[in-house]
Amino acid sequence: MAKNIHGNGDGTQGENDSYTIPGRGVVSRETLVNEINDGRHPNHHVVHINGEDYVRANPDPSNANNVNK
Repeated sequence: MAKNIHGNGDGTQGENDSYTIPGRGVVSRETLVNEINDGRHPNHHVVHINGEDYVRANPDPSNANNVNK
């Protein structure tokens, strides 16, 4: 279970095609979306934008754990 997930902004238009999880390394968007849908990262959720799924942190008062900080 990841507490902090960071978007890499490595897509052609700056979108996140991969994410970095501290202690684990780089994970593809598809893999991370599947893990979140399976409930493995309860502090995050999936959003569907322009036909693609992306990872977002659940809202809370802290900016430190946002995916795109």
